[in-house]
Amino acid sequence: MTNDKTMEFMQIAMKYLPEAKVELEKSGVDLSMEMIQPFMTMFTQVMNEAYELGKADAQKENE
Repeated sequence: MTNDKTMEFMQIAMKYLPEAKVELEKSGVDLSMEMIQPFMTMFTQVMNEAYELGKADAQKENE
């Protein structure tokens, strides 16, 4: 996975972070940047795996 894709995934995560923060605060969870870091890492791993799965599917369709 390239750093460019990782940056794109992080931009997507940051786009939805305010909405996630509101929902977590409604549930009584205060969200700080220190707390979010492990989840951002996990999100990036999930997005990388989803990207590779989609890439493999596209390659199969083109065979």
